[in-house]
Amino acid sequence: MNLNTFPTKSNLMLAKNSLVLATQGYELMDKKRNILIRELMDLIDQASSIQQEIDAAFRSAYEALQQANIEMGISRVNDIAQAVPIQDDISIKVRSVMGTEIPLVEHRSKPAPPSYAFYGTTETLDIARERFDRVRELTIRLSMIENSAYRLATNIKKTQKRANALKNITIPTYQSLIKEINSALEEKEREEFTRLKVIKRIQTGKAT
Repeated sequence: MNLNTFPTKSNLMLAKNSLVLATQGYELMDKKRNILIRELMDLIDQASSIQQEIDAAFRSAYEALQQANIEMGISRVNDIAQAVPIQDDISIKVRSVMGTEIPLVEHRSKPAPPSYAFYGTTETLDIARERFDRVRELTIRLSMIENSAYRLATNIKKTQKRANALKNITIPTYQSLIKEINSALEEKEREEFTRLKVIKRIQTGKAT
């Protein structure tokens, strides 16, 4: 409503209704923010845990790869690596958390069969492939979580800004407006009461 309004009872009712809506809006923003923060903290915990798994998986995979290089030769391992086909088994969907779209990455959970013949290769190459498949899986999960965390953090910032605007600007403004209108109406009632008393006194004097 227009804050530069005349102090009438109808405008007082409009101001009170606006205050109720602003208060409800703040409560909803505050609730949304808390839910998003809880979701974000859960994602941060998951990211920390997966990052540790990735570090361990990378170390283990590179150890196996180094052993395969020693047993088969770097050039032979490199030739096999170049023949590995590009995997396009990843699809992205979304889910909504209080209006925030969170990506859901779906991919084949079972590792792909080897793209090389077992003849002329060693078991260490198989081990390295399996371990790098694990690294890939963990990396996909981590990227999904980090992307989700970024989106949540952005939305939390926006929600916090709106909540602060309602709490520190909109609500106090309507509270002040209601107070001013009440004061103006009370003053008007006192003036009207005084005016009626004067009229009554005049009329009483004329009657006598």
